[in-house]
Amino acid sequence: MTNPLTADAETIFRAALERVDPVPMMKRVLRLDGDVLRLETELSSANFDLSTFDRVVVTGMGKATARMALGLEEILGDRIADGLISVKAGHVETLRRVRLIEASHPVPDESSSRAAEEIRAFADACDERTLVITLISGGGSALLCAPACGADGRPLLSLDEKKEVTRALLACGATIHEINSVRKHLSRIKGGRLARAYAPATSLNLMLSDVVGDDLDVIASGPTVPDPTTFGDALEVIRRHGVADRIPAAALRALEAGAAGLHEETAKPGDPAFARTTNVLIGTNYQALLAAETRARTLGYATLVLTSRLTGEAREAALVLLGIGEDIAINGFPLRAPACLIAGGETTVTLRGKGKGGRNQEMALAFLAALPRSRAARSIVLLAASTDGNDGPTDAAGAFASLEIAERARALGLDVSSTLAANDSYHFHERAGSLLRTGPTNTNVSDVAILIVG
Repeated sequence: MTNPLTADAETIFRAALERVDPVPMMKRVLRLDGDVLRLETELSSANFDLSTFDRVVVTGMGKATARMALGLEEILGDRIADGLISVKAGHVETLRRVRLIEASHPVPDESSSRAAEEIRAFADACDERTLVITLISGGGSALLCAPACGADGRPLLSLDEKKEVTRALLACGATIHEINSVRKHLSRIKGGRLARAYAPATSLNLMLSDVVGDDLDVIASGPTVPDPTTFGDALEVIRRHGVADRIPAAALRALEAGAAGLHEETAKPGDPAFARTTNVLIGTNYQALLAAETRARTLGYATLVLTSRLTGEAREAALVLLGIGEDIAINGFPLRAPACLIAGGETTVTLRGKGKGGRNQEMALAFLAALPRSRAARSIVLLAASTDGNDGPTDAAGAFASLEIAERARALGLDVSSTLAANDSYHFHERAGSLLRTGPTNTNVSDVAILIVG
């Protein structure tokens, strides 16, 4: 791309990625002082005397957990007796003490189920002289999948049926909070149930947040965290989004039976399972945004971190960002150009077509659709990208939007309106040359949108 503003946008985005690299992040919050593992964050501190434990084992689930495990191995070395984490295929590192299972995201697969069973086996072997360190990041809901069982131990639904639930929720525009409230109540692991399985072991659970608001019970569906939601809440999500006829009957029956008190609820605050459980947030989207802002300032831009809670439909968020860009260019408000506005969060896409793409690519496409009508079009560039390097089910982190790209797309005969209708943003950006490909970053703190006005 020849527009220097797009190059600056990518430079700023990569600064955000550097700040949330899990290896240095783990070393910032953990250190080994003799036999004592010391934890220190802005909000939490704790000490664990390793000499009081017979074993230290590591488990985990999520897109960022391979690099989290690498950092932990560099801190603890051979003090780790064993370990197993489930990561998205391709999001891997070379580890010495911790085994990897590569599984599917955003829809679980057989490897997700195998990882769940093996980690449950780890939990069954834990006792009061075991320290379990669990590494948790976004994507863990799909990467560790154990369909719920009834009181008789028989599954209430199959893996294939749980896949269908996930697909229906992803397609209807439900938020991650809503999706995970359903997932928790169809799982043997989520919603604090893994903490129950670990007990009476001591568990230290380190989390990288990919959810708006950093709610610990939502990250990877909160396997080690008390769950405030109920079967009734999960049913309300199904009804609110009108997907009762699009999820398998077995899943609906399980939720209805749970709401009637026939199945055990998820683990709630005060559950004895949490007596020896420490849950700690070590990385957030906001930290990434601050690093992006610092880099933008070094490039000479006036800066503003707008929010770390950008939500709603991706195509509507695009119009909000464009409006702010026009105000900057035309009115010098809320910044004077050259300016860089930075926002983070996680938008949603309601699927209406059968195309391919992700929420960031759709945001960039909606921005492109409106940009040529703007008086300030020539001076505005947007980059919307996912910090994990995979926007939706694609190999791109996100996409750029600029007037130059819109003009190139028009010359290629690409139609923005029909592509938006088909939710086919990936193929549009691929042909227009506007994708950002980083490869798997092995971190995950939601999305970053960078708006530059030159």
